[in-house]
Amino acid sequence: MEHITYQYSWIIPFVTLPVPVLIGGGLLLFPAALEKLRRMRAFPNVLLLSIIMIFSTDFSIQQINNSSIYQYLWSWTINNDFSLEFGYLIDPLTSILLILITSIGILVLIYSDNYMSHDQSYLRFFAYMSFFTTSMLGLVTSSNLIQIYIFWELVGMCSYLLIGFWFTRPIASNACQKAFLTNRVGDFGLLLGILGLYSITGSFEFRDLFEIFNKLIYNNEVNSLFLILCAFLLFSGAIAKSAQFPLHVWLPDAMEGPTPISALIHAATMVAAGIFLIARLFPLFGIIPYIMNLIALIGIITVLLGATLALAQKDIKRSLAYSTMSQLGYMMLALGIGSYRAALFHLITHAYSKALLFLGSGSIIHSMEFIVGYSPDKSQNMVLMGGLLKHVPITKTAFLLGTLSLCGIPPLACFWSKDEILNDSWFYSPIFAIIACFTAGLTAFYMFRVYLLIFEGHLNVHFQNFSGKKNSSFYSISLWGKERSKMLKKKKKFVY
Repeated sequence: MEHITYQYSWIIPFVTLPVPVLIGGGLLLFPAALEKLRRMRAFPNVLLLSIIMIFSTDFSIQQINNSSIYQYLWSWTINNDFSLEFGYLIDPLTSILLILITSIGILVLIYSDNYMSHDQSYLRFFAYMSFFTTSMLGLVTSSNLIQIYIFWELVGMCSYLLIGFWFTRPIASNACQKAFLTNRVGDFGLLLGILGLYSITGSFEFRDLFEIFNKLIYNNEVNSLFLILCAFLLFSGAIAKSAQFPLHVWLPDAMEGPTPISALIHAATMVAAGIFLIARLFPLFGIIPYIMNLIALIGIITVLLGATLALAQKDIKRSLAYSTMSQLGYMMLALGIGSYRAALFHLITHAYSKALLFLGSGSIIHSMEFIVGYSPDKSQNMVLMGGLLKHVPITKTAFLLGTLSLCGIPPLACFWSKDEILNDSWFYSPIFAIIACFTAGLTAFYMFRVYLLIFEGHLNVHFQNFSGKKNSSFYSISLWGKERSKMLKKKKKFVY
């Protein structure tokens, strides 16, 4: 049974592919008919992702029980001098990322059904989301560098489309172009690194590549400078994708996309692709001390830079974006100092905590628009918030839990992963450890600053929009419940 389960795991990246194909084809050929099925837009995505999550959980259980690793390859092209194969690899790293992508994806899709129900382009939104999920699943199951690069670019394309989802807004259009150009710098370096590595080893497959690489290093049969250059070029792809210094500038502007996109892509999955790449190639980077030191240095700079920039933000989503950048720096620091397990542990704990915070921020943004009547460009400004504690008690509780976890308060999840990184950093460099511990304190400061600005104090304008008219009601249509209307009155609590 175990063999059969692994044998058919190649379908995992393609399970969600029919949804964007059908939606895209339907929008082109039958737009009017497809519009009538808007209430069924979320169900296929959630169902298919749930199936993948069940398979992923089964893979993890099997690997825990017997440490099994399964790889299957198909020959794509073969001649005397060149061989290219495609396939899939299921190991502990893959199974962890599969569970992360599917579980967060399901929650975000359910959330998006209500959050984006008012948008005229919601079917296009779901098509993009489904295609992104397909690309990310293909990335983490790839068995060689060429496959990773193909899905790497598809993930970047989906990010570009989703950041610029509201492309009629100039600020969103500029943000997606900025993200595209910044990531092209890192992706070009990644491609050069892959080609350079192939020229050294003659293989793209991870297992063959690591074995040949170790032999060449052991026998001193490769130019060390060229080797370091190839490793650095591979690392440059991770720098851009995971928003590390100095290619971090695209991430805060990426918050111009819908909030569910920020939760799924720019907090939990896409930005984790760079960490995944370093983890996948860890046997290669681990034998090059110069690159490991560089990874640790870039990580600690990003940790401190992201935290200090988050201190001065007024926009709630940009503040969380810089927080994401700082936490990704912790993961990169852990990989650089050789703490592989701590890096992946923090990747998982941070993904769930930050996704919770971003989804909470979406609830807050909608609350400001409906309760107070703020326009969309001002509903994200934390300075204009305050006193939401009694109006959105459910969101307040969820946001507080995410804040406490991210700050490293025991017994919540991020405490254990961040504590392990801080502990391992002392053995690597006391200076790095001091900076990391100081930044952990800054994390608590700026996250509670966000929490207090939103939920404590008093609103400057109570239940009144800028035109002077009171908001009487708002409507929300969801697949998961009937149409409902809630009255917004001064003496009535608003539960969101």
